[in-house]
Amino acid sequence: MTDTDAQQPADEVPAAPQPHPWQDLPAEQLRLLRLAPLPTDRHTGARPLRFVQLGRAERHSPEQSLLRLSIDLPGQRVRREQNVLEVWADHRSREVRFGADKGLQIEPVNRGIGRFLMAQGILWARQRWPNYQVEGGALAVKDILTDDARLRRDHFLRALGFEVEYQDLLQLKATYGAKSVSALIGEWNRERLQQVEPLEAGAMLQQADQSLHEQEVKIGKLERKIELLKREDSSLRFTIGCLVTLALFQAGLLIWIATR
Repeated sequence: MTDTDAQQPADEVPAAPQPHPWQDLPAEQLRLLRLAPLPTDRHTGARPLRFVQLGRAERHSPEQSLLRLSIDLPGQRVRREQNVLEVWADHRSREVRFGADKGLQIEPVNRGIGRFLMAQGILWARQRWPNYQVEGGALAVKDILTDDARLRRDHFLRALGFEVEYQDLLQLKATYGAKSVSALIGEWNRERLQQVEPLEAGAMLQQADQSLHEQEVKIGKLERKIELLKREDSSLRFTIGCLVTLALFQAGLLIWIATR
């Protein structure tokens, strides 16, 4: 090996991309959400009354701003990519991006959570940068298995102010977008999902505790009544047994007298 070969640098390994400092930002503000009870859906099943927790965190810099919303389900764990919406604002290109490329994945479905998260993100962006452009994108096809699912997805986006366009006659390739943030609509179905204030949550807990105490009093009264009825039933059974025995004795006595 010559000195020249020895002096040649080795192949450099490309450095791994560094994660964004705001990646996996923990929730800093917590709110309680009430999912109203709804009739059973033939596709998604039962939809009982339920309470979930909304987590919120935001960051700002001269280049970017981020709003991160997350939904936590009591007693239930979901995948990392589920129940999370991130809204990124790029101040250099004056654009706002909603969600990840894989789309918004919500659990439980059909309870109004996705619409609520998107509405919260839209309101946040409209209050700050209404003239920014909206970064659109392609809509995934693999997750839409039926025409009903496609129609529900399109209705979801259009109700929020997004434009949905198809590039083919079979309606397989679609894109979404909006002219500006101000064109989006930050509304959700408030009958299906309500934000619960701390005082309201306390009042609900107090009312539930009072109702529980009242139920315990009623149960105690019923248990005492049942015990009384059991004692009366035992007394009646003993009395009936005695009368039957006496009747049998008398019948036997009469038969004995008659045969003498």
